[in-house]
Amino acid sequence: MKTYRSLVYRAVHPLNPPKVFALVLFCAFFINDARSVAQTVLHIAAASDLQPVLPALAAAYEAKTGVHIVASFGSSATLAQQLSNGDPQDVFLSADLTHPEQLIAANLATGLHAAKVPTPYATGILVLWARKNSPAQPLNLDSLTSPRVTKIAIANPLHAPYGLAAQRALESLHLTAATKDKLVVAENIGQAAQFVESGNAQVGFISLTTAHSDHFRELGSFVRIPTGSYPPIHQTAVILKSSKNQAVAEAFLAWLTSAETQSRLLALGLDPAN
Repeated sequence: MKTYRSLVYRAVHPLNPPKVFALVLFCAFFINDARSVAQTVLHIAAASDLQPVLPALAAAYEAKTGVHIVASFGSSATLAQQLSNGDPQDVFLSADLTHPEQLIAANLATGLHAAKVPTPYATGILVLWARKNSPAQPLNLDSLTSPRVTKIAIANPLHAPYGLAAQRALESLHLTAATKDKLVVAENIGQAAQFVESGNAQVGFISLTTAHSDHFRELGSFVRIPTGSYPPIHQTAVILKSSKNQAVAEAFLAWLTSAETQSRLLALGLDPAN
């Protein structure tokens, strides 16, 4: 009978009191640690040209700090409108200066260290890209006026800074008249790249961040648009005043604009901020 009671006790109480206490402490520590991790999620609204590069930057930052970054991508104008309407983000990484300035003017955002100006973090680079089997090959600026090229992808100049840069480049290079009937307008620079990748356009103006990615380098080739033919693409950032993680957001922008991170941008298809 004693043996039976002993077996029952051991089955119901497999741990002795010290072990139970240790398990309780471990669970409490795990729960607190999970809460701490949840508090270090940073939400970023990012311009479409950053879609090929922000995941790599986010992974590097998470490895360094433990902060997990969740990004939403779109044209700078669309994102700015969403933020104006209360989209809950912490940081806005725009592909221009104008839209962050508008958010600051509306008292919705601030720069690094509560500055009243956006924080420059990179300079964008515009390129012309085509698939290897495109009739635009061998690719150069003359491809734009070739009779074999009937569709040229471009991001919407009204919404996308890279689209505006492409429009200005066409004007500067005196190619507007020769290309106006060929243009296929995309919502943002990422969609412009999709148009050319899918073959719905034979050539397109896209960001170097996309053209420089392994996938696009394998699929096609690119030529850089002369930088003097379009205004500099000053990419700037702001921190949303509605953010509950402003200190975390400031730390991220400080890291993004640090000399170490800026030196990495060249390999990702961006020039450092001027």
